[in-house]
Amino acid sequence: MNQIRFRPLEYPDFAEWLPLWDANNLGHRDEAVTQETWRRILADDEQVYGICAEQNGRLLGIVHYILHPTTGHLRPVCYLQDVYVTPEQRGRGIGRRMVEEVIRRGTQEGWARMYWLTPEDNKSAKALYKNLGIKLDFAFYVLPIS
Repeated sequence: MNQIRFRPLEYPDFAEWLPLWDANNLGHRDEAVTQETWRRILADDEQVYGICAEQNGRLLGIVHYILHPTTGHLRPVCYLQDVYVTPEQRGRGIGRRMVEEVIRRGTQEGWARMYWLTPEDNKSAKALYKNLGIKLDFAFYVLPIS
């Protein structure tokens, strides 16, 4: 069996990316958001990125992240937005290795920090993240504007 390769998402990956994206969003697809997200991931002038875990030509998982400026540092910060591994591939460390690939890129590029959110009841995500970052005790608020 070939080893797992971690690489940026590319245009030909769309057909395999789409079911992973849908599953990550619990099957709730907004077609306009889906198309724009894919466009942003591939665009050179956007700060939205995607990495996949690939083995034997099959995508096993995806991670999306966004770089942006912050008022607290001169270097960009990274928001780790989506981490998804197919259910049959979970428990193999693929999610951790995808996050570590983002960390590696951030280290090379000199990002100030990386951050992410996860629901309190997502035990598998919390198990992954507890040894990667520092849990802050903040309340999270969202105000939909449109």
